[in-house]
Amino acid sequence: MARVYLENLGKSYGATPAVANFTLDIADGELVSFLGPSGCGKTTTLRMIAGFIEPTEGRVLFDDVDVTRFPAHRRNTGMVFQRYALFPHMTVSQNVSFGLEMHKVPAAERGRRVREALDMVRMASLGERYPRQLSGGQQQRVAIARALAIEPTVFLLDEPLSNLDAKLRLEVREEIRALQRRLGLTTIFVTHDQEEALAMSDRMAIMQDGIVRQVGTPDDLYERPESLFVADFLGKMNFFSGRLIRPGQFETEAGPLLAVSSEKISATRVGVRPERIALSTVAGNGNAVPVIVEAIAFLGPHVNVRLDGPGGLRLLCQLPNTGAWRKLALAPGQHAFAVFESRDCVLFSE
Repeated sequence: MARVYLENLGKSYGATPAVANFTLDIADGELVSFLGPSGCGKTTTLRMIAGFIEPTEGRVLFDDVDVTRFPAHRRNTGMVFQRYALFPHMTVSQNVSFGLEMHKVPAAERGRRVREALDMVRMASLGERYPRQLSGGQQQRVAIARALAIEPTVFLLDEPLSNLDAKLRLEVREEIRALQRRLGLTTIFVTHDQEEALAMSDRMAIMQDGIVRQVGTPDDLYERPESLFVADFLGKMNFFSGRLIRPGQFETEAGPLLAVSSEKISATRVGVRPERIALSTVAGNGNAVPVIVEAIAFLGPHVNVRLDGPGGLRLLCQLPNTGAWRKLALAPGQHAFAVFESRDCVLFSE
């Protein structure tokens, strides 16, 4: 396994930067995800690490070895692609063996490593089948086995779950994470799915327009976003515009004063996660914003309630599916209070 260090990595196409000044230190055995909207540069960065794209600037180091100018086959990375990239005329075993043949691994050793790789992804009994005879989830497991068979220094995954249905995505992502931990693989995972990144990552790098906006653990990024983009992209966030009139007190443009817990001396936005908002028929303690229920959406584990507030303010409240929300007997048009604590308020200066 290896530590991966990206130093001021950048890629431009003509005058257009796809990735700019990307610096990140990835520890040996760590799983880091690159998360961001389509076109933000995350796949370009992954391909520069793999050696498929040559950087315009900066360096890629595996441990202390500068591999920036190494061709892909000299980097010993195992890559899993979004569309599997299996050879349709080869059996499962032949597909897994292909990379080993390219690396000139002796035949006896190839057989052992193919068996071990297929066993790791629970595909040992299907080695003689062809890709067309497999489900999407099985094909993805074969692609993972092929990448693992070469015993890579760095494991790279480019949106590997995007072609799977929701239930299968959950199953395969748990398998990938369990494998990665068991093998101690240094892994970089590209996705645009926030839930995937939160569930799988040791750390995440949030990207926008080729720039890394924030790096941290899932908990850090979700609870303490440093920008409006990170706050809004990673999950959902309600925003109140206004100004901090004194420490601990924020005056909203919509009218209500909010108590906030922060050492900041200036702010123009307050953000509150939907699941941190409760609904009540009385104001009670803490922040209580008068609202009118606009719409209710039952989503199984939770209930989304859209709210209209003063001055055109619109809020989203996410309530757990327990008996408590049913006791409120909520209905569109009902008056209520959106209640939340000062500690749940995140301040932004943008």
